[in-house]
Amino acid sequence: MKLTNNFTLEEFIESRFYTEEVQEDVWTSYDNDCATLEPNLQRLAENLQVLRDHVGKSVIINIAYRPAWYEIDMGRSGTSQHCLGKAADIVVSGMTPDEVVDTIEKLIAEGKMSEGGLGRYNSFTHYDVRGTKARWDNR
Repeated sequence: MKLTNNFTLEEFIESRFYTEEVQEDVWTSYDNDCATLEPNLQRLAENLQVLRDHVGKSVIINIAYRPAWYEIDMGRSGTSQHCLGKAADIVVSGMTPDEVVDTIEKLIAEGKMSEGGLGRYNSFTHYDVRGTKARWDNR
């Protein structure tokens, strides 16, 4: 299912970090809660489309939706923005995480992208559409 010109629903549900069995369970979790998750994922995709259009480069989603049970299994709280379908960990072709964060900050300031969480990591950038400003550096 196409969410924007360049993003599909599958990109936000599937991840190379999941085993085949876990991936099936993630789809089941999505299907059970799609009425709540789909609008959030749509909004996230639309914001990432703005980024992609601005930089003119591919935006690769490492992982987006993560069910609460998965988060808990991984030793996390289960309350992440990923669990709500509002977050994605991304890589932009040819850009460092610092460049991605700086670009998103600019687009937020210009009112082109939604305010939310921005996390800097060594090999990727976290972006979410929580609606309030949150920033962190995990490098």
